Amino acid sequence: MRRLMVCAAMCVVIVMCAAGNATAQIGKSVSVAAGTPEDKALTDIYAAPDGPDKIALLDKFMADYGKGDMELLGDQLYVQSYLAQKNYAKVYEYGDKVLALDPDNFSTAVIMVHAAEEQGDTAKLFDAGQKVAAIVARYKAAPAPEGTPADTWAAQRQGVLKTVEGDVGYVQYALLNAAYKTTDAAARAALLERYATTFPDSTYTLSAREQTAISYQQAQNAPKMTAAAQSLLTSNPDDISMLILLADTWCNDPAHLDKAAAYAQHALDLLVQAKKPDNVDDEQWQKQVAIQKGLAYSSLGEVNVNKGRNPQAIDAFKQASPLLKSDTFSYAQNQYRMGFTLAKMQRIPEARVVLTEVIGLNSPYKARAMDTLNKIGGPVTSSGKTNKKSS
Repeated sequence: MRRLMVCAAMCVVIVMCAAGNATAQIGKSVSVAAGTPEDKALTDIYAAPDGPDKIALLDKFMADYGKGDMELLGDQLYVQSYLAQKNYAKVYEYGDKVLALDPDNFSTAVIMVHAAEEQGDTAKLFDAGQKVAAIVARYKAAPAPEGTPADTWAAQRQGVLKTVEGDVGYVQYALLNAAYKTTDAAARAALLERYATTFPDSTYTLSAREQTAISYQQAQNAPKMTAAAQSLLTSNPDDISMLILLADTWCNDPAHLDKAAAYAQHALDLLVQAKKPDNVDDEQWQKQVAIQKGLAYSSLGEVNVNKGRNPQAIDAFKQASPLLKSDTFSYAQNQYRMGFTLAKMQRIPEARVVLTEVIGLNSPYKARAMDTLNKIGGPVTSSGKTNKKSS
């Protein structure tokens, strides 16, 4: 990830030539003729260390020359210097001034992202990130400048976009990372939705959309979770994560049992052919595939329970069990489902063994397993005997 040094190098561009020969950048280019009083004042500013002395020199520069392009240049220098001093309020203040004078000033918008990330201000981070995205979008859509052939403009634009690619990637990563760190599930989902809207073509957008649905599930907002997952499946019917999420959601919904079974089976079929991404190690990949297969089998089992096919359900739960061992919540859910179904089938000794295992796991299914056990003879002790609690 390219960080501050990349952006700072782009922060102020002083072109010692005609404006028509501006170097690659997005936003206005400011020309300062060599040997002028402005040039001398700027030389002193650049030489001064970031701190009160540099700010004093900038204040004088703005008082003497701060009109037109020199105002824009001075405000950019304030932004850069205040970031180095970690005076984030001033970074935003002068950053807004720069963008008022030059709404397409890419480098300043990126610096505002840096400030918000360093400060840990997620709201300001997303606001600044959206400014970056809007600037890039406007630049991509801009027509060729008057007198510039279309092919020349296309090549020039492509070169500039290549130059800023690293900074755009940094901005995208910073926003997504902040969203992932948001502990409130509903707030996290909203940020992830905002990210996907802001950067629809980002390499991270698919992951953001998947995590949006999962975050809404964690927030227990079923309508928004379902809508997010179905939206993804509309664009990609082979999204394994969303197939499994909806299969697990609908496996107890009488109106969607067939669809839940179809989604779970489709996920299993896709997992047979799934290829490991380059950025995932073998152990992590095997664990991920195992859990996904286990969740699919567990959903199929629950569908069978709800269709009155208990023997087939037990077979599916048994297939899921070893696959889910590494994930306590999913394993406990599957074992509870199996134990409860065994109890319904009056296979009491087997049910007690399975449910006793569930009460030994730290999961939300512990209390439910104990409640079922108390109705069928209590948990099994280490000696294999009943340990029924007195009421």
